[in-house]
Amino acid sequence: MFGSLSKRIQNYLAERRSRRTRLVTKDGRCNIEYGNIKYSRRFAFLADFWTTFVEIRWRFVLVFFIGSFTLSWFIFGLLWYWIARSNGDLTWQNPPDGHTACVDNVIGLTTAFLYSLETQTTIGYGGRAITPLCPGAVALIIIQSLVGAIINCFMCGVILAKISLPKKRAKTIKFSEMAVISPKNGTLCLSIRLANLRKTLMIGSQIYGKLLRTTITPDGETIIMDQVNIDFMVDAGKDNLFFVCPLTLYHVINKSSPFFEMAVDTLHKQEFELVVFLDGTAESTSSSCQVRTSFIPQEIMWGYNFLPIISRSKEGKYRVDFSNFSKVVPVATAHCAYCFHNIKGHHHHSRDGHDNQGFEVIDINDPPNATKM
Repeated sequence: MFGSLSKRIQNYLAERRSRRTRLVTKDGRCNIEYGNIKYSRRFAFLADFWTTFVEIRWRFVLVFFIGSFTLSWFIFGLLWYWIARSNGDLTWQNPPDGHTACVDNVIGLTTAFLYSLETQTTIGYGGRAITPLCPGAVALIIIQSLVGAIINCFMCGVILAKISLPKKRAKTIKFSEMAVISPKNGTLCLSIRLANLRKTLMIGSQIYGKLLRTTITPDGETIIMDQVNIDFMVDAGKDNLFFVCPLTLYHVINKSSPFFEMAVDTLHKQEFELVVFLDGTAESTSSSCQVRTSFIPQEIMWGYNFLPIISRSKEGKYRVDFSNFSKVVPVATAHCAYCFHNIKGHHHHSRDGHDNQGFEVIDINDPPNATKM
């Protein structure tokens, strides 16, 4: 019992450490913070206020939405109260018989606030109405109508922009939780599976990766976040992917690849982060979006390959079985890239699988040695 509890605690702490050391989380968020920013630079966010309002959280948008309308109603209510007081329309001023008010039935602060609200929201109950006696009141109703229209347009634009953010489209694009290394078409490849959960296409999709690691230059300079380009492709190429069904992306591990010097027994001892990007344009909204994820060495399985998930029914329809999206099977794989290219028959058979809790597994007939990630 205590051994199982200790193992769970160790796994939890290891997961927490991996989250802290990631630059990009599995769901694409950047794990970075900025410090020692001068106050003058913070005003730059106010200068670009539109982007600031679109990017802030929904709770702050709702607070600003409610506050902007309520505050404008109250401020203009005070101005209407001031006009009524200047003209002697208030009850406590005891206006004489036959007195013509600037605004009918505005006799106190509460009625002034109600008239401000009715004017800006164009309710018009009919109980309070402006008269042509006061030019200041005519000018104020014009100003309040313009200010109300500006607030309406701005807040509607912010809400629509937040609803249509490309980040929401990215939620329906999934990467596999693990990457695998296995032979493919006579070469040793690192493979990642990618799926579009919507039937609408991503137009002009492009896939690429960056390997982030700490390196030391010959001059002794330490580069904390050295970036190395990682090329990914599918069988049809790497540009303009036909993203109508799940794809398996692969990176060829050759002499120019940073994975060439790694081996099955040294891979998990490395310190790097593989960040994978997918850029594309949503077919339905024509908005560009980017999907990101990352893999650390412990999330790369050497000597495994993904199970096929695309089949064809008797009716001629193509079927995607997402129950196999996260499943892998061990395959004969060389211990290292150098062995693969130079020593024939030098293979490694991996039997240990990893469980991926991100997908629901259903009962299907699995092939022998199938492993869930």
